Amino acid sequence: MGKCINHPDRKTGYICMKHNIYFCDECLECRDPDIYCKFRPSCPIYFITKKGFESEDIKLSNQEN
Repeated sequence: MGKCINHPDRKTGYICMKHNIYFCDECLECRDPDIYCKFRPSCPIYFITKKGFESEDIKLSNQEN
């Protein structure tokens, strides 16, 4: 868990591994969606923002496992 880059008062588990920064639910957005990123295959931020998933969908599926 880390603190959101835009909201330092919020703890979050969403990390951009390429830039090593955290985002809260409100700030989730891929910073470089059109540039190669070696972390993309396992990046929830990319999939949430590019594939149209809601962060709640990801949370629910993670809780089921």
